Amino acid sequence: MCLDKRVDHQYQQFNPLYRYNTALIVPDLIALPILLATGFAAGVLNVVAGGGSFFTLPILIFLGLPATVANGTNRIGILMQSVPAVWGFHRFKVMNWQWALIASVPALIGVLLGAWIAIHVNEETFRRILSIAMLIGAAGIFLAPNPVLGTKNLRSSRSLPIVISFFLVGLYGGFLQAGVGFVILTITTWCGLDLVRGNAVKVLINFLMTSLALLIFTSQAQVNWAFGISLGIGNFLGGEVGVRLAVLKGHDWIKGIVTITVIILAISLWLT
Repeated sequence: MCLDKRVDHQYQQFNPLYRYNTALIVPDLIALPILLATGFAAGVLNVVAGGGSFFTLPILIFLGLPATVANGTNRIGILMQSVPAVWGFHRFKVMNWQWALIASVPALIGVLLGAWIAIHVNEETFRRILSIAMLIGAAGIFLAPNPVLGTKNLRSSRSLPIVISFFLVGLYGGFLQAGVGFVILTITTWCGLDLVRGNAVKVLINFLMTSLALLIFTSQAQVNWAFGISLGIGNFLGGEVGVRLAVLKGHDWIKGIVTITVIILAISLWLT
């Protein structure tokens, strides 16, 4: 009996599925379609307004994932949406690879620290931080002006202010990720990239940061792959539809829907 208990204890210790509620080990026939729909909605939001993770993170938590596991699982959807986006910008020859890759170095260093903090912060603190970030993100979405193209001279991504800025981007992206695209676009616009090329840089840096963060969360068994893949499929499909919906309904209509939804979810998350 002692040997059986010791073996069982060792199995639980090294099996990542024991890190959270065992009810989540078997794919839930209700939860997975919900996540597919959630990912779809987030994919649309990411294209037309941004901030899709402000929608997916609380849903993952409400479905029963611990906050840290939800944070890690959410990265799968972001990664699955980033891959075709990077390829698309490259295909249309608007990706400034050299500038983006240099800028990504301090961002990736920041990710290492940010993800480490996220894994070790307690559940209640993470929920509070996420709620506040969601409300700030909702304000940013609502107040942001409609995109316009810029034609400024491009600043070097090696300059100290930009290096520090992207380190802080990585720090935040490793910790939470949600809304980091707004910050990157702000930096790239200030550096002189128009929104088309700025978006190209954003998706590449997002892809690299998310890949590293996902590896870190996975190494600490803080990822639910069944939930994450369902979310990712929805993200991918939603991104395709988002372009058409933005054209049909308009940027302002979508922005209003996003703002209201994020505020409701933020308040619900704070109260749970």
